[in-house]
Amino acid sequence: MKKEKKKRSNLRRFISYYKPHIGLFALDMCCALFISAVDIVYPLISRTILNDYLASEPPMFRQFFMLIGVMFMLYILRTVASYIVTFYGHKLGVSMEADMRRDAFAHLQKMGFSFYDKSRTGKLMARCTTDLFDVTELAHHGPEDVFISVMTFIGAFTAMLFIEWRLAIVLIAFVPLMMAFVMMLRKHMNTTSKKVKESTAIINSDIESSISGARVAKAFTNEDYEINKFENGNKTYVKAKTGYYRTMGQFNSGMEFFTSILNLIVLAVSGYLIMINKMDVTTLVVFLMYVSSFITPIRKLSAFAEQYTMGMAGFSRFTELLETEPEIVDAENAVELHDVKGDIVYSKVCFRYGENLANVLSDIDLHIGAGKNVALVGPSGGGKTTLCHLLPRFYDITSGEITIDGINIKNVTLESLRRNIGIVQQDVFLFAASVKENIRYGRIDATDDEIVRAAIAAEIHDDIMNMPDGYDTIVGERGITLSGGQKQRVSIARIFLKNPPILILDEATSALDSATEARITAAFERLSKGRTTLTIAHRLSTVRNADQIVVIDEHGIIESGTHDELMQFGGEYKKLNDAQNKIYA
Repeated sequence: MKKEKKKRSNLRRFISYYKPHIGLFALDMCCALFISAVDIVYPLISRTILNDYLASEPPMFRQFFMLIGVMFMLYILRTVASYIVTFYGHKLGVSMEADMRRDAFAHLQKMGFSFYDKSRTGKLMARCTTDLFDVTELAHHGPEDVFISVMTFIGAFTAMLFIEWRLAIVLIAFVPLMMAFVMMLRKHMNTTSKKVKESTAIINSDIESSISGARVAKAFTNEDYEINKFENGNKTYVKAKTGYYRTMGQFNSGMEFFTSILNLIVLAVSGYLIMINKMDVTTLVVFLMYVSSFITPIRKLSAFAEQYTMGMAGFSRFTELLETEPEIVDAENAVELHDVKGDIVYSKVCFRYGENLANVLSDIDLHIGAGKNVALVGPSGGGKTTLCHLLPRFYDITSGEITIDGINIKNVTLESLRRNIGIVQQDVFLFAASVKENIRYGRIDATDDEIVRAAIAAEIHDDIMNMPDGYDTIVGERGITLSGGQKQRVSIARIFLKNPPILILDEATSALDSATEARITAAFERLSKGRTTLTIAHRLSTVRNADQIVVIDEHGIIESGTHDELMQFGGEYKKLNDAQNKIYA
């Protein structure tokens, strides 16, 4: 029952995508109706010509050639209609596919970090691309083929009843058998088709992962391992596709048997009727023309069953994506966050990444005054980055409360919350675009002059000017043509351009050499004045001047104070500081 309800829901959603293109759809259907009408009329006109015009004494030449002329004009118009159906029909399908892809991409933009933590990029790409290719063909050919087939079937059967009702009754008796055969195999085709889609997604994921990690594979000389891993996925695909083709082979051969046997039955029955003088040869010729018109819709409907199976398998995977609800959304009465001062309070904050997992953070209480620079230090895995990710609601806290200027962050819109927070992360991601476009990502409407000023502030302007095309230099996939320090400084320039009241610096200077780090640290100090800044750092020398240093480990906040206070206290911070002094001495 649930599955049937789900199928009906998917079908309704699929039909809804026709609404914006109803004009194209109506044109396609009108042309399809005209094509069907011409195909039905031709045998009737042939019968009139054979029985009335050519068999009369003398032959009716004038009427004969007039009717031939009419048919000639009809076939010209049919050609035009076929062009419209082919061109505009496919345009309709592609437009609907584009709408679906737009909705899928827009939905992906709403998903939170936890969704991407659990999803493979290749599989998500398949949902937005290959899964929708068959949907395009279904969107175009589906309604058109069903409409033409039904109209042609009804028209041909009605004409056959008038020509020779006994033969028509014999033919129609075989249709339920054919339909039962189609329904029997359609369910199996749907199952095998879905397996093909899933195995294709696995291959896409393997390819995406292997290409992204090609340099790692070469560094560890694991090319053969990657090839074998891909080959396993490829075999799964072949197995799934083989199962689908086996079912399709049974389906097509069965349909061929039914359609071929119909011609034989017509010949046998009509031969008997001619022999007992109940039918003439002219009627047989015309009836055989209609047998073709009668069988063609059945062939098209059987092809539609295959097309529908493939298309709806892709569409069901598409709807699965759309029905995956974002874990983090705006509250019903969420307000805009304006005039941010930057007073941040974490109250009894607990967080875990999954229901059955242990807490990463437990009972965190932390007050960060407006305009203060607070450094978070401590061993890796202590939850420093997680603590910062909770502020812009990349993840939602398990319990407790986080406020900005006294307002619970769950009561403000995500867009306004994140607009007021700037983040420089340790793992820098650059788009395969120009340096200028990557910096402009900090504020899309920024002018070229503003971009240059941001680059100067981030100490990257001189490097950019030495590049082949300056600010128009393409940085390559994930910024591969830039050094680690250059990528980091481009990401820093984005934040200078965004100019938010709250800054999160997650190991922001980790990829810089000592000289550049000193310049960037000074730039950050200038930028941080009057702003609330959370700085995550392993290198303690970069945070000595922070207004407050918070030491976090797996047990939570264990120490807090200024550099001098913590050094006098002689606790964990002093141990970390002394250990680093020995390393860098």
